[in-house]
Amino acid sequence: MADESINKGRRRFLTASTAVIGAGGLALTALPFVKTWLPSARAEAAGAPVKVDVSKLERGQRLRVGWQKKPVDIVNRSADQLKWLKAQDPRLRDPDSREPQQPKYCQNTYRAIRKEWLVFIDICTHLGCVPDFYGEVKPEPFDPQWKGGYYCPCHHSRYDLSARVYQGVPAPLNMVVMPYHWVDDTHILIGVDPPAGSPQLKGPLEGPLKGATA
Repeated sequence: MADESINKGRRRFLTASTAVIGAGGLALTALPFVKTWLPSARAEAAGAPVKVDVSKLERGQRLRVGWQKKPVDIVNRSADQLKWLKAQDPRLRDPDSREPQQPKYCQNTYRAIRKEWLVFIDICTHLGCVPDFYGEVKPEPFDPQWKGGYYCPCHHSRYDLSARVYQGVPAPLNMVVMPYHWVDDTHILIGVDPPAGSPQLKGPLEGPLKGATA
């Protein structure tokens, strides 16, 4: 009887130990993803601007960073992705971005300062979920005419690669483009408008930036 009590005690100990180790392993696995969008302590305090180096982001790729505790996506759109943007207008709820979901300098088809680069807050305007990135121009189960963009699996809202919302989905508005500007050709400052007189205020620019300032 004593041996049976000891064995039961050892089993409980081993079970508890395994659960703790497993939970620890899960936390370590999740950490790299979480760190990709959590803001720094400085940025988290009072919503300070966030400077991002995009020099290694290739065409068709995206990068996620954090600003004011929100996930910000930066997408370097490929030529194939860009060519379909205007063709999506008839399917979109607000193709001309008339709703104030972006600064004036991003009120264009690309919703951007530089047409290749989309910079926005990746939060669905329905219930605040974080939509998934489906960047490839190819049919998807949720849209056989898919030309790249974002899909929210929670309630099936869809956005194109300018973060503009499609018609017939729960989300009422395009996703938000926050203030930002290019410091130089490889760095974006999120949370701050372009300086007065900057050509970036006219957007969308093509080629190397001129007159960019820190």
